[in-house]
Amino acid sequence: MDEVKSLNFLEEIVEKDLASGKHQSILTRFPPEPNGYLHIGHAKSICLNFGLAKRYNGKTNLRFDDTNPVTEDTEYVESIKNDIKWLGFEWADEFYASDYFGKLYDFAVELIKQGLAYVDDSTAEQIAAMKGTPTEPGKDSPYRSRTVEENLDLFERMKNGEFKEGEKTLRAKVDMASPNMQLRDPLMYRIKFAHHHRTGNQWCIYPMYDFAHGQSDAIEHITHSICTLEFSSHRPLYDWFIQQLSLFPSHQYEFARLNLTYTVMSKRKLLQLVNEKHVTGWDDPRMPTISGFRRRGYTPESIREFCDRVGIAQRENLIDVALLEFCIREHLNRIAQRRMVVFDPVKVVITNWPAGKVDEIESENNPEDENAGNRTVPFSGELYIERDDFMEEAPKKYFRLAIGQYVRLKSGYVIKGESVTKDADGNITEIQATYLPESRSGSDTSGLKVQGTLHWVSAQHAVKITVREYDRLFQVENVGASDLDFKELLNPNSLKVVEAYAEPALLKAHGDERYQFMRKGYFTLDKDSKGTDLIFNRTVGLKDTWAKAAK
Repeated sequence: MDEVKSLNFLEEIVEKDLASGKHQSILTRFPPEPNGYLHIGHAKSICLNFGLAKRYNGKTNLRFDDTNPVTEDTEYVESIKNDIKWLGFEWADEFYASDYFGKLYDFAVELIKQGLAYVDDSTAEQIAAMKGTPTEPGKDSPYRSRTVEENLDLFERMKNGEFKEGEKTLRAKVDMASPNMQLRDPLMYRIKFAHHHRTGNQWCIYPMYDFAHGQSDAIEHITHSICTLEFSSHRPLYDWFIQQLSLFPSHQYEFARLNLTYTVMSKRKLLQLVNEKHVTGWDDPRMPTISGFRRRGYTPESIREFCDRVGIAQRENLIDVALLEFCIREHLNRIAQRRMVVFDPVKVVITNWPAGKVDEIESENNPEDENAGNRTVPFSGELYIERDDFMEEAPKKYFRLAIGQYVRLKSGYVIKGESVTKDADGNITEIQATYLPESRSGSDTSGLKVQGTLHWVSAQHAVKITVREYDRLFQVENVGASDLDFKELLNPNSLKVVEAYAEPALLKAHGDERYQFMRKGYFTLDKDSKGTDLIFNRTVGLKDTWAKAAK
């Protein structure tokens, strides 16, 4: 019997609204500000908004909250659209808050005419001082009593560019004694002489988020406006503007944002990391951006699964990044092509191998997928194995290669360690071994039971590749809880670059494929690769070694 999954609180609300006839269908929206690249926290919001609408046969709009021309750019707009599509979602309509600048201006004029908005000459510091505290009421601005006619004149002159930045603002006239600080005459418009990525220099006044957001929702007839918990105190103001303007009654609902261990989610801090060259860019595989995860080799399926497992909560919590890594391991185990790559090579010479002979060994591409087929791997008399897969004198229960000990080479033959060659410092430079001709995998008649199996690469056919082994960007679990500057918490070992030897099948690698380097982890081809100069990024290890290393 299939397990019945319980509804989250938003699904309960939607089902109740549809059942009562409050809404005939639902329309959600995803409203990013185009001032940076989307991160894994945005992925949760995307999955929630698009997933909720899809579940109830509704639709989702993509609306860019482009009300601050100083920080916004078309580069970010395009990256956001690419990320949403990559995650597997399609929006119904694409809008911009700037589409509504004319309507929002008219809304502001209407509020002025109702005596519910006024132009304030106070500085930002004076306004902050007059706001009061959560336990003390604020003080009225000396400009709060301006007449409707004076406010209409000044606001139009603000729009016409007659005043300097910071010289005047437009404020809503709500309640300076409200226990909710958001209702103490919030700013509606400020002056900014900045080029806008869509409207150019048409406007020099720009609406604040709280004024633009709810009205944009209402214009689009958004039925369920879903925000993170920090906006819960803004909800009364959201409702107030809509009520005073008699607009479509969009309503805001809040859920807990995603907080992830060993990670920062602040776009301001992520921008700092980029600008100060702590990372190579927004898509650096160590970054928690969707483009960073994509470059690292994460799949959209794994991120959607992670968001589903995290669920929708109404209180803040810290999610272990190990859950995200578990989701990608689970998916890659099913889809990744298996390849053999040696990271720290030592040469094995098979002394009884026929001179010049090369065998073509059949090996499975993915034992988890019966349709993945096989590939051929060249096997010769000189091979590379991992240096730590050999010991001269092995203890009991050591099942890798040792002098006098047998081991199977994956999909190939059983070999026995015979002797070693060392340099002047005593380092092993070569291992001599013999093989059992009758022990070939798939047709083994040797009768020998061997417990250890090693990966290997034919020295003659090996392809040299560069491997970038990525680890967590920060070395403390809860970065936000630390008193130190977040940059002091960066993990100095978050990137290790290794030159490795790979089987020749990797010459055909392309960026859309995922690979399991046997016994090493999961990898993907990086965009920096050129021709036969191949660079692979480690997506995740085969097992969670971080927790073990931290003990």
